[in-house]
Amino acid sequence: MHLLQPQLEVTTSSLVSPHSITAPMLTPDQVQRSSWQTLTTEPEQVDWLILHFNHWFSHHNVMLVKGDFEPEYFPAINQQPAKIQFAHGFFNSALHEISHWSISGEKRRLLPDLGYWYAPDGRTAEQQALFEQVEIKPQAIEWLFATAFGRKFRVSLDNLTGDSGNGTQFKDHVFAQVQRYFSGEATLPRDAALFIHYICVCTRHGLPLQLNEFKRELLD
Repeated sequence: MHLLQPQLEVTTSSLVSPHSITAPMLTPDQVQRSSWQTLTTEPEQVDWLILHFNHWFSHHNVMLVKGDFEPEYFPAINQQPAKIQFAHGFFNSALHEISHWSISGEKRRLLPDLGYWYAPDGRTAEQQALFEQVEIKPQAIEWLFATAFGRKFRVSLDNLTGDSGNGTQFKDHVFAQVQRYFSGEATLPRDAALFIHYICVCTRHGLPLQLNEFKRELLD
């Protein structure tokens, strides 16, 4: 596990403006197909998310779908679009799987499960350390997604029956990665930036995410 280095001074207070996104843009009327603000239950919010994600990213020939079992990614085959399957209809699971998809490049999107090998629950300390290293960026981006929706984010070490790793250090890494996105030290993947922009149009009247919305203590 790499040690955290001293952070550069963060000079950018907001994240994701329309001018920084090179992917196809939609007008506000095209972005929102139904109102987010009127939804009160998680199933309603999940249906809204599926409808809008599939609309926003139709140019990638990909669909977000509910799964009855574990999350999984299925690449496009024949005339069928790629599928991002999230677990048990849970909203947070959908955000997590979208974050992994948004990070992956074109080659990974051609592979089952984006080409990742997943060690199941019960990992050793060494396996858990590798898991956490791979999960820093996806969970940092998931935190951005969740905050744009006004939802609580919790990091996941996902190893209930094995070595649980260093939760405090992992949270430090996730927090530091979010700061890097705001400072410009790290570049937010294009599809992640586009997704955040569209969410903000629908849920925050277009107000970009602000640096002061992300504090380390929120992860505890």
